[in-house]
Amino acid sequence: MGLSKYTSEVKLVNHNEQVVFNYLSNFQNLSSYLNSGLIEKITEKIPQIKITDFSSDQDSCKFNITGIGLAEIRIVNREPFKTIKVESSGGLPVSFTFWIQLMPVDSFQTKMRLTLHVEMSMIIKMMAGSKLEEGIDKLADTLASLPYQ
Repeated sequence: MGLSKYTSEVKLVNHNEQVVFNYLSNFQNLSSYLNSGLIEKITEKIPQIKITDFSSDQDSCKFNITGIGLAEIRIVNREPFKTIKVESSGGLPVSFTFWIQLMPVDSFQTKMRLTLHVEMSMIIKMMAGSKLEEGIDKLADTLASLPYQ
């Protein structure tokens, strides 16, 4: 098993860092967004992966991935208005730690960057490494365009 690091491009979010932080640091906010059609879009783009039984509370979310099992991600640290740290658990064949970093631009915009550290075997890295590199940027784009309130 080896540790790999993937970092997104810096994205601009059209809200202040407090609004972005408060929204992203509560997984219940993401639940309504995911259940409103995002899970189906993921399944359409990657038919081998089917996500079911998604549930969340403020600190964690759980879901089943067909062929893999139960996955859980949990917020393990919040540094108000700057950083949210998330870790995996459950039945995933890889373990990861994920950071959302926020930096204010002005009172109406925030820069956001995602960093992913994944512990995985060389075989999984060869199969999924380029997809993770691409996926971290797509996730950053998605998070930058969420309906922050």
